[in-house]
Amino acid sequence: MIIDDGIVFRAAEEKDAGVLVKLYDQAARWMRKQGIDQWKPGEKDAAHFRGKMRDGEVWLAADADGQVVGAYELWWSDEEAWGVQPPVAGYVHRLMVDRETAAPGTGLRILEHAEHRIARTGRERARLDCVSTNPRLLAYYQGAGYRVVGEFPSKQGKDGRVYGVILLERRLDV
Repeated sequence: MIIDDGIVFRAAEEKDAGVLVKLYDQAARWMRKQGIDQWKPGEKDAAHFRGKMRDGEVWLAADADGQVVGAYELWWSDEEAWGVQPPVAGYVHRLMVDRETAAPGTGLRILEHAEHRIARTGRERARLDCVSTNPRLLAYYQGAGYRVVGEFPSKQGKDGRVYGVILLERRLDV
């Protein structure tokens, strides 16, 4: 357990899969209300999050009362979007914030936690991607110090849908 400015971080366990699904679906519904066509409610189930726990890391962020306020996945490779890469980066996925309970700035605190996790492994870069059609998210990540390093115009989703993603990275102090 890691406490960071009032947010308690802990690695997710299999029993947390339902909480992660709820958080994902809540974030997906919020995106839809904002006119952002990115995540879809029901798209990620408990098996998805359990698989990510086995293959990488999934972290939960909770407030001082233990209420989950966010989460993220940390992968050690992402060949689907980035191709084969040397092991110099960690890949942040599905950064989620509970918009009803999280304090302002929680998303950035979660992102910083991910960056610290990556740097602790000696890797010098944090990478992520966002859909090309979401300029607000792109601006958010750029405001957090990420720079655009490329674009993958034809990523294929599990549902067969093809969409573009912008590739971003940030150099870390290791």
